[in-house]
Order: sequence, then C-alpha cells, then structure tokens
Amino acid sequence: MFKGLRPIVYGGREVWPLIEGGKGVSATNHASSGAWAAAGGIGTVSAVNADSYDPEGKIIPQIYNALTRRERHEELIAYAIDGAVEQVRRAFEISDGRGAININVLWEMGGAQRILHGVLEKTRGMVAGVTCGAGMPYKLSEIAASYGVNYLPIVSSGRAFSALWKRAYSKAAEWLAGVVYEDPWLAGGHNGLSNAEDPRQPQDPYPRVQALRETMRSGGISDDVPIIMAGGVWYLRDWNDWIDNPELGQIAFQFGTRPLLTQESPIPQGWKDHLTKIEPGDVLLHRFSPTGFYSSAVRNPFLRNLEARSERQVAFSMEAAGDHQYQLDVGVKGKNFWVTLGDLHRAREWHGQGFTNALKTPDNTLVFVTTDEMKIIRKDQADCMGCLSQCGFSAWADTEGNSTGRLADPRSFCIQKTLQDIAHGGPIDENLMFAGHAAYKFRQDPFYSNGFVPTVKQLVDRILTGD
Repeated sequence: MFKGLRPIVYGGREVWPLIEGGKGVSATNHASSGAWAAAGGIGTVSAVNADSYDPEGKIIPQIYNALTRRERHEELIAYAIDGAVEQVRRAFEISDGRGAININVLWEMGGAQRILHGVLEKTRGMVAGVTCGAGMPYKLSEIAASYGVNYLPIVSSGRAFSALWKRAYSKAAEWLAGVVYEDPWLAGGHNGLSNAEDPRQPQDPYPRVQALRETMRSGGISDDVPIIMAGGVWYLRDWNDWIDNPELGQIAFQFGTRPLLTQESPIPQGWKDHLTKIEPGDVLLHRFSPTGFYSSAVRNPFLRNLEARSERQVAFSMEAAGDHQYQLDVGVKGKNFWVTLGDLHRAREWHGQGFTNALKTPDNTLVFVTTDEMKIIRKDQADCMGCLSQCGFSAWADTEGNSTGRLADPRSFCIQKTLQDIAHGGPIDENLMFAGHAAYKFRQDPFYSNGFVPTVKQLVDRILTGD
C-alpha cells in the first residue's frame, strides 16, 4: 500500500480515493465502471449518449429518423436516458455492493438537465454522485440534492468554483462530496482553459489546487471534502507531496487515460493497440471542437486534416478595401470576395491542388476543401441532432430558436458522429481519439510490457502500490 493513502468515506461506505474518469460516448461503460467499484474505488458511468441493448444483448445503433433537428433532439434525449439507466443498472450489479458508482455528464451536452433528471429518477439507490464539467453547471447542486445524490463539479480554477459556490452550491452544501480539479493542460477530452491562460504554457497544478482549497475554506467547506486531482495522473508516487498535506486537505485522484487499457474497457481493440504506440507530444491541445472549448486528442490523421484545413484559410472583404483589392476568382461562384494579392495566389495554388471549394466561416474567412470534404461537411451539418447545447459546427442551439445566430463553422466537425464511430469500431485514423497527455507512458510503464493488458482489479491494485 502506498504511503499515506487511506480510504475515504463516500456514499456511506469506505472506498479508496481513486476515481475512474468518466469518458463520454461509450468510452466508459458499465463493464469498466462496475469493475472499478468492485475493486473498491469509485467507478464512473458516462451518461453522455451511452449505449442501450436489445433483448439479445447487442448494442442498439443510435439512428435518427426524424426530419427536423428539434425532433431528432428528442430522439437523442430518449437514447441518452435509456442508455445511461441501462449502464448504471449493469454497473451497480457488477459492483456487488462494493465501492461506489458515479455518473458523469457534460453540462454543455444537449438536454443536459432533462437527461440528468431522467437518469437519476430511474436509478434511485444506485448512483452515489454526479460529476459534471464542460461549462458552469449552476443547476447541478439543485438537481442532485433533489434526488439525495452527491455532486462533484469539475473545475480548472478556484475562481470558477467560487462563482459556482456563491451563486448556487452554498445552498446545497451538504451534498457537495468533492471538487474535481481538472488540469486544463494535461487532461484528455474537453478542458477548462480560460482566455487568460496560454495553452502553450502549462502551469504547475500545486498552487492552483492550493488556491482552490483556500477558496473552499473561505466558503466554510471542510478539508475532509476532497479535491480530486484529474489530468496527468499516472503514478501515485508522483503525488507523494500531495497526500497528507495540510495545505491541500483531503486529496483523491482521478484516472482517465489508464483505465482505457484494461480488459474490461469497452473501447475497440484498434484504439487499445494504438495507445501503446503513443509518443510524447502525440496528444494535441486544440480548438477544433464544436463546443468552443479546448480539448486534447491524439494527433492522428483526422486531427491533422483539421489542422491543414484551417491553414487553407484566407480573410476576405465584401468590397475592395485596404489591402483587399483583388477579386477572388477560384472556389467561389460570385465575384464579391476581395482578398490580398498574397492570399489570391495562395487560393489559386490550393485550387490547383484539388481544394476547389471555398466555404465561409463565422469569422469572415474562407477555407478551401475538396468537393468530397464539402459534401461530408454539408451532410453532417444537415444531420445535426443537437447533441450540444450550442454547436459551432452546425449552429444548433438548445434554445427556443434553436440557432446560435452565427454561421455554421466548416473548420469544425460533428463530434457526435466521430465519437460514436470510433467507440464502436470505426477507423481510428478517421475519427477523433481523445486521450490525456500522459498517454505516452503506456509505452514506458513496465506494467504494460510484452503487451500485457490488466483487468481493472489488477490496475487498481497496481495503482495502490504507488505505481
């Protein structure tokens, strides 16, 4: 047992302060989270478009038949509730009364509040807590408390928690079971980098977590309420100075990337195989997500294509002005696009390389894509089912008008489509592959040598040694 690490009381029982990070759209499911709880930790079922099963136990494909986005959005919510409920029930059964089961939701997912109500209503007595990030989930405490369930907000700064506490959480303080500090430079998936922070200049998490604890103390929150360190967590021995540290209070640890490579992990074999080949620097912190958030994913051909697409971009004016004195004569049908001379030459070069279609962005620029790319972009935008509360790619908004009021952005992508595809066996080179920045350690960690893939129990036991 690693020095100083002791069980905590959570959900009415003692558990290890080890939390499985909830990874949306079927990258975390009942098999992994149930096994994590059975090993004595806190397993996390992703309640983000989780899988449902038919009577034979086969996954039900999430196919949308409605003609309008609003109707497809209702289909999405029904799928989401049914899937999450099924996953929780199965995870709870696997846990066999050990550990605890949390669910994870993204506040910025479409229909988040309705889905959360629907899942908690149908899983009473099974869910110990709700972790929630990706946005400012002010209503999280109220919803969780109404079902007698703990809540654990995911934040990346003390300032973000302070805003949540003052506006809402202080009114349901007894149900605050922990605060997840997610390192915005190291965590996989969507990250909480603010506009004031430089994505290229990672900050030491210690002073940021210390500031978060001071913020919690100023609100009267006990040091026994853990701060859960997430993002970049691999070996507990790396966090020796954090455990039993009076400056930080109770600390727990969330593992997001390591549980991807277990026997119970539901991700396809190709994804698991690729994790063992990742080198330092292969995970990119980028801004292509239609959520508008930064996110971290493996820099595979899918992500490189998005990088290249944004590089084939020129600014335009609708009339000759300033340096924009040259009419664009490729990629557009009209003659109302005025560009600089340098951009005219670049646009002609891209056109000659096969990028023959110029698509407008919300920022008064044009990106050049092939005809095949344009068809995919247009189809994906037309097929939108409102999986986000606001989507930059399709301009959907979960509001009365169902529109962000901005032009749909062709530099982004349909996140629902690509995450569903990779989670269910689609090509790993053609889809978004989320991972934390420590994923390169799969290659270096002797635990995984000779192709060894542990069970969840073996992984938890290994983590408890400090390694």
